[in-house]
Amino acid sequence: MSRDHLQSAERSAPAGASPSSVEAPFLELLARGASVDAYEQPVLLARAEGRAAERIVALEQAKLLALRVRSELEGRRRREAELSALFETAHDLAGLRDLDAVLQAIVQRARSLLGTDVAYLSLNDPARGDTYMRVTEGSVAARFQQLRLGMGEGLGGLVAQTARPYVTDDYFKDGRFQHTLAIDAGVRDEGLVAILGVPLMLGHHVIGVLFAADRRARVFEREQIALLGSFAALAAAALDTANLLTETRSALADLERANEIIRDRSAVIERASDVHDRLAELVLRGGGVHDVAAAVSEVLDGTVEFADAGAAPAGAVEVSRAEGHAVRHGDDWIAAVAAGGELLGALVLRGHPGLDPVDQRTLERAAMVTSLLLLARRSAAEAEQRVRGELLDDLLDARDRDPRLLRERASRLDADLDATHVVLAARLDSAPADADQEAAARRRLWSAASHLAATRHGLAAARDGGTVLLLPLEAGDTATALARRTARHLGTAVHEAVTVGASAPVEDLAAHPDAVAAAYDEGLRCLDALRKLGRSGDGAAAEDFGFLGLLLAGDRDIAGFVGRTIGQVVAYDERRGTDLLRTLDAYFACGMSPARTKDELHVHVNTVAQRLERVGRLLGDDWQSPARALEIQLALRLHRLSAPAQS
Repeated sequence: MSRDHLQSAERSAPAGASPSSVEAPFLELLARGASVDAYEQPVLLARAEGRAAERIVALEQAKLLALRVRSELEGRRRREAELSALFETAHDLAGLRDLDAVLQAIVQRARSLLGTDVAYLSLNDPARGDTYMRVTEGSVAARFQQLRLGMGEGLGGLVAQTARPYVTDDYFKDGRFQHTLAIDAGVRDEGLVAILGVPLMLGHHVIGVLFAADRRARVFEREQIALLGSFAALAAAALDTANLLTETRSALADLERANEIIRDRSAVIERASDVHDRLAELVLRGGGVHDVAAAVSEVLDGTVEFADAGAAPAGAVEVSRAEGHAVRHGDDWIAAVAAGGELLGALVLRGHPGLDPVDQRTLERAAMVTSLLLLARRSAAEAEQRVRGELLDDLLDARDRDPRLLRERASRLDADLDATHVVLAARLDSAPADADQEAAARRRLWSAASHLAATRHGLAAARDGGTVLLLPLEAGDTATALARRTARHLGTAVHEAVTVGASAPVEDLAAHPDAVAAAYDEGLRCLDALRKLGRSGDGAAAEDFGFLGLLLAGDRDIAGFVGRTIGQVVAYDERRGTDLLRTLDAYFACGMSPARTKDELHVHVNTVAQRLERVGRLLGDDWQSPARALEIQLALRLHRLSAPAQS
C-alpha cells in the first residue's frame, strides 16, 4: 500500500475514529493480496507522523487480526489447491490410458504444491533385486536420473524397509540410513540437501517410493508429508490399475488370437468358394475393374486396388508377370494384370503381409478376371469409337444419305442429329521427333476426342492429320466457349497443346448433311487463323474473326505486317506504359474526331491531341491519310486478335 494511499485513509478518519477506519488500510492490503511486510507500513507511518498512542495500539491490533485472516486465507487457498490437484489426479487415474503420463502428472503436481526443486518416483525391480528411477521432475543431473539403488540403501531404502515416511533436513549429515558412493554421487550431482520420501503401498507391500527434495536446508511440515503420502497412494493405485489392465489385455489378446486362428481355418474354404461365385457373377453382369477390386477386398478382408501399369511397383509387377503368381512387395502383394504379353496394370493388396496360399490364389484369379474385363471393355470402346467415326465420315463425305437412316444410326449412339451442333477441327501443335511419335500422338488425340464425344452425346473421327468433332450446343452456350473448353480438355488429356477451330452453329444435320462438310471447312479456316495469330493451344469460332478469317487462312506474314505498320507504337507503349494503342483504337472508332475520342476515353481533349501528336512522330506525318489509316486500322485489329484470349 503506497504512502499516499495510507495518508489519504488517515486524513479521511477523524481523531478518535471508529475501529473500522483503523482497519481500512489492512482490509485494502488483504483485498490485493499484499506481502506480510506490507502490513507493517500503516503502523510505521502512524509512528512517523506522531499519531496518538491509542491510535498506534489500535493499528497494531488491527494488523495482528489482518495477519491472522491472511494466514487463514492462505491456508484455505493451499488446501483448495491440494484438493484440486488430488481430484485431478484421481480423475486421471479413472480414465487411465497412459501410465507414464499419470505418474508424470502426479510427480509434477507434488513438486508444484510442496514448492520443492525436485520430485521423483522410484519403483522396486523384483527381477534384479533393486530399485530404479521411474519418473523425475526438475532434475538436471543425468547420473541422478539413472540411479539404481540396492534394497535398503539410502533414504529410500529406509522408507521401503519401514513402510513409513522419512524426512531429512540435510542428507549428507544424516546417519540414520545407509550411504553408498553411487547414491551420494547422484545426490551430490543434483545438489539435493533436504529430502522427503513416502512409501508406495499395495496392500502391505512397498512397491516404490515418492520423493520431494530441495537444494537447500528445509523443514517439511506435517501437512506437506501427508499431502505427499496422498499422492503416493494415488500413484500406487495407478500402478495397480495399469498392471491389472495389462494382464487383462494380455489374456484377451491370447483369446483373440486363438479365436482368429479357428475362424481363419474354418473360413478359408468358404472364402475360396465365395470369391469364385462373386467373380463369376461380376463377369456375367458386366461389372468393371473396380467392382472386382471391391469384391476381392471384401473376401480377403483388406484393401485391393487396381493400379495402371505405370503406377504399380515396376520390379514386383515384372516378377509377377514372368512367374504368373502374386508376389510380395514390402507389406503389400502384387498380382500382374496382363493379356497376350501386354501389361495392363496390377491388382495391389495393401498392408497384408501374412497372406496364406488360398488367399494368394484368390488374388491371382481376380487378376485374371480383371484382364478379361479390360480387354472386353477396350474392344467395346474401340468398336463404339469406330462406329461414331464412320457416322461422322458419312456426314462429311456421303451427302446423299437417307436422313431417316442417319437419325437411326445416331440414336443408337445416343446422339441427336436434330439438335443444334458445332463442328470443331482439332490439331496438336507440337512437332514430334519422328513418324512413330507423331502417329502415337495422333492416336492419343483421337482417343481423347472420342471419349469426349461419347460423354457429350456427339461424334468424333480422325481426319486430315487431326481430329474432327461434332458436339451438340446447349442452350445459352456459344461456339467460341465450346471451342475453348474443348481445347483445354483435349490438351489436358494428351498433355500437349491442342488448337481448336469451330464453325458457326448448324442445325438439322440429318436433312442437310452437306452442312457438316461446309462447317468443317469453316472450322479449319478458324484453326489456321489461330495458328497464324500465334494462339496455339487456344480455341475460337468463326464468329470471332469475321472476314479476317478468310484473309488469314492463307500463308501470310501477320506478325511482320503488324510490326511494320504499328510496331513503333506497340514498343513505345510497352517501354513507357502509355495508352497510345488504345487511343488509336478509340480515335478510329469515333470517326477520327478528337472531341468524341476524349469522351470515349474520359480524358481531356488536350490529352488526346498530345497522344495523337506522339503517334504522328512515331508513324510519320501521313499516318492519317486514307491508305495509311486503313493499314493502321487493320494492323490494330490483327494485334488485338493476336493477344491471348480472355476466358
